[in-house]
Amino acid sequence: MEPTPLTYPHPTAPEPGVPVEVAPGLLWLRFPLPMALNHVNLWLLQDDDGGWTLVDAGIGNAASREIWDGLIAGPLADKPIRRVLVTHMHPDHIGLAGWLCERFTAPLVMTLAEYATARATWSDDRPEVSAAHAAFYRAAGLPQEAVEMVEARGNVYRRGVSPIPVAAHRIRDGGSFPIGGDPWRVMVGEGHSAEMACLYSARRGILISADQVLPKISPNVSVWPSEPEADPLADFLRSLSGLRQLPAETLVLPSHGIPFFGLHQRIDWLAAHHAERLALTRELCRKPSTVAELMAAMFHRALDRQQMMFAVGEASAHLNRLVAAGEIVRETGADGVWRFVGR
Repeated sequence: MEPTPLTYPHPTAPEPGVPVEVAPGLLWLRFPLPMALNHVNLWLLQDDDGGWTLVDAGIGNAASREIWDGLIAGPLADKPIRRVLVTHMHPDHIGLAGWLCERFTAPLVMTLAEYATARATWSDDRPEVSAAHAAFYRAAGLPQEAVEMVEARGNVYRRGVSPIPVAAHRIRDGGSFPIGGDPWRVMVGEGHSAEMACLYSARRGILISADQVLPKISPNVSVWPSEPEADPLADFLRSLSGLRQLPAETLVLPSHGIPFFGLHQRIDWLAAHHAERLALTRELCRKPSTVAELMAAMFHRALDRQQMMFAVGEASAHLNRLVAAGEIVRETGADGVWRFVGR
């Protein structure tokens, strides 16, 4: 299935540390990431006093800190960051939020579920956590060497996230958040993360979509060891339906890729993409099948460790969607591995 063509008003991405204006008082920053998805977009919205509201902070590593040092000494030297709004708790978004909040004495702004999950994930390094993760991937049918590799990782979240502030300003779905004299509506997106904050300005016709709608790739929608029976795909598709109520001419500012017009087309493609994967899942489950077997059917390429975990999560999300719909059942074999089969 080919994606519907989109329109890109800013076809060239900025270089790291070089702000680009995409609308009056709204700057686009791009930061590198040390992974296959090699960048994340951040957004600076100018406040009435000349300072900035920062949307997302970049991953917590030395390369990102160096870029921020250059921005703070250069383009942002006379315009401080007044608050740090983090769309969700993934390291590429929250990584340097605490570091920046401390540097500017700025408050952290998040939804409650994202903030609480970030605090818990950052703090929890009990060995029981690694053991539970290993049990999840073992039940998914991964080979023992892959399970051991996961178990040996420890708390990798903390390695990419600076200490999280002990307090935050809470934003809620449907609430209005004023920035630079404009009310930005908080639209919570679920599925990719628990309570991700997207921001919509009706006056400007702009949606900061975070990871909910991306122009080139499907956002990762995964089941994780912390909630093995979750149904994130239902949450994701429901959230897409809410965003589709926005005007078709909305300018979308995504966290990955480049700004685009074509919100409705992109949402329709994402829904169709998951419908195709659900059809593949139904077909595979005509006989008892493991998560690992569905993963192999979905992803026809070599996967590194991080990609493998995302792929297991994606396969599990489609299986759990059909379990919740009553179309298939999950059975645990004598070997402890889950197998899914149609009713």
